This record gives sequence, structure tokens and C-alpha cells, in this order.
Amino acid sequence: MALAVQRLKTRAQFQAVLAGATIARTLHFALHRHVLPSAPLAPAQADEAAHGGKGATHQKPGEGSARDGFLALFAGADHWLGAMVPKRWAKRAVTRNAIKRQIYTLSADLSPIEARAAYVVRLRRDFSRKEFLSASSDALKAAVRTELTTLLLAVGARAT
Repeated sequence: MALAVQRLKTRAQFQAVLAGATIARTLHFALHRHVLPSAPLAPAQADEAAHGGKGATHQKPGEGSARDGFLALFAGADHWLGAMVPKRWAKRAVTRNAIKRQIYTLSADLSPIEARAAYVVRLRRDFSRKEFLSASSDALKAAVRTELTTLLLAVGARAT
């Protein structure tokens, strides 16, 4: 059975996950995790929680449960994944896109470590342009894939 992993899309989702713990690091990547509350919201409930819910006029802005906020951000799925590949570390768009593709492809093979969790894989260092001359070479893709596999296996080893 394949694991259904939703992609993080909003800035708030990324910020919520990055506020969580960094659970693994390699030379070029860091993996952040935020464990989600156990009871998921239905999509209709998520919309209500995101917009203040019933009686929102009686609450001050910013009031409400943090749990409701996280449930609203991550409604509809148990597993979430985001990829952050900043221009600072990958100057060319073709390189950033190739790295993101590798991250999302490997996420399909990721077995769930937590029952409900959101993850962000973040590039934290550049790949040498002297070593990888082409912006999207097979050698670069293989190096990225190898390092990401190492990152994910390190997390799996920690969980057992």
C-alpha cells in the first residue's frame, strides 16, 4: 500500500513545521518534523477553524487553541511533506527543480515514522559548481538521491 503524502503549500504550514524539531542532518540537507495532533479535522471543520469558527465575533484576533490552528493547517491527511531549496544554495532554477523532484520522489518511498506528522526537507548548503558542472546532471541527481536516502534512513534508525 502506497503512502499518501500531501505537499505543504502555504507559508504558515512551512513555518509550523520549521518551528518543530530538526530530527536529522546530512552535509547538504536538514529534515524538520512537526508531530500533528491525533484527531484530524474534516475539511469543512478545517475551514471553520481557520476562519474563527462559530462565535468568532466574541474572540479577539489571535485567540483560540493552537491545536485547532494546527488542525486547520494540516486537515485532510496524516502525512505532509515540503521541500525548501533556497536560491542562496541553488542559484539555477533547473537545479532547484531537480532537487525538489528528488525529494518528492523519495517521499513516496518514505514509510511513516510518526502516526501523524509533517516534514520539511531543507537544503542547507550548496552543491559545488566545480564538482557538478551541469545544473541538472545525472551525477548531481545521483548525489542528491544518495544523500536524501541517507537522511531518511537516519530518521528510520532513530525511530526504531
